Amino acid sequence: MLIKMLAAAAAAIVLTTSALAQGAGEVSNPPPFFPIKDEPAPKLIVDLPLPGPLARGAVLIPYRTENFRILPVFGAAASNVSPRVGHLHVTVDDAPWRWADTGSGTNTIVVVGLPPGHHKVKLELASPEHHVFTGQTVTFTVPEAGSHPH
Repeated sequence: MLIKMLAAAAAAIVLTTSALAQGAGEVSNPPPFFPIKDEPAPKLIVDLPLPGPLARGAVLIPYRTENFRILPVFGAAASNVSPRVGHLHVTVDDAPWRWADTGSGTNTIVVVGLPPGHHKVKLELASPEHHVFTGQTVTFTVPEAGSHPH
């Protein structure tokens, strides 16, 4: 009786093991970091600065992306993963310099210390090799220091 039970258990293990032995490449869904042909174009959606902080002189610009993830990766190898990864180029008032936002997890660009008046901030989705996919510019006015409620 014990031999029959052991034989049945061994047969069940063999069947289970061969059913689970499907290779990773045989799975119907591709891995999340695998080049995929015809991937949708990345999109950048940028909102106007939040009015409450702007009234106090702090510029908080919410944004979100589609078909693109903001990560601190650079170089040619990172350009070949899917879904696309990269960073944001941020330019304030057409300055000759910009900075790269590599993802803080807040999906908000924060700029403080701008003088009162009209300003613009340009956000661009860039590949790990700095190729710009798309961008948007938001314009706003930082109020005079005494012109906002405390």
